[in-house]
Amino acid sequence: MANTSSAKKATRVIARRTEINKSRRSRLRTTLGKVEEAFATGDKAKAAAALKEAEPALMRASQQGVLHPNAASRKVSRLTKRLGTLAK
Repeated sequence: MANTSSAKKATRVIARRTEINKSRRSRLRTTLGKVEEAFATGDKAKAAAALKEAEPALMRASQQGVLHPNAASRKVSRLTKRLGTLAK
């Protein structure tokens, strides 16, 4: 248990930030799930549309500190590569 007032405040701030980050992470995972779903259908147009929505979400998550910038870039790169392998 925190003893000083600054430690108590830090605990409150951490709890607040954790909730915000959970929400952002959940939103990101939902977006990525839609992309995976589109890939599973095999429809290239649908997958391209889903990826177009997911890319800014990934970059935004990296800017907000939810995801490491290199991880976001890696995910975008791999998804784009997978999109290229889909049959037309």
